[in-house]
Amino acid sequence: MTAPLKYLGAYSDDTRHQVQALLNQNRLGEVLKKRYPKAHEVRNDRALYDYVQDLKDEFLRNAAPIDKVLFDPKIHVINNALGLHTSISRIQGGKLKAKHEIRVATMFRECPIEFLRMIAVHELAHVKEKQHDKAFYKLCTYMEPHYHQYEFDVRLYLTELEHSGQRLW
Repeated sequence: MTAPLKYLGAYSDDTRHQVQALLNQNRLGEVLKKRYPKAHEVRNDRALYDYVQDLKDEFLRNAAPIDKVLFDPKIHVINNALGLHTSISRIQGGKLKAKHEIRVATMFRECPIEFLRMIAVHELAHVKEKQHDKAFYKLCTYMEPHYHQYEFDVRLYLTELEHSGQRLW
């Protein structure tokens, strides 16, 4: 292989070789565009909040409320993450209150809805499960049965973006 595929390090050699072959042929972007032809319509923070809240209402009705959801331009560069879930605890009137915030990297403002859903599901799962363990991924796949495929495809997109420098949507 020519360059390490940093987003695909945990995958098999066979998978990485297939991805490298697509990169060498400049076809990885084409494959992704064929699988996901259009970008979603969730373009602002209010729409993102509503989208995440709908997922929460459907799958995590009894979980703590989500206080803020927004696209954050600093995430990808600084935190090397796709999204962040933060829980800020404050003492209010003798009680400990937690505020939950979800931030999604701005680069996902224009991507397929499946990618946005995978990130939203991942961050929502952190409301109930803090660690990336078996229970966490079980909750992710409960909320989105294709979670692992979408996560892999996001990794392919990041690989294509790094390779070509061109966004696909």
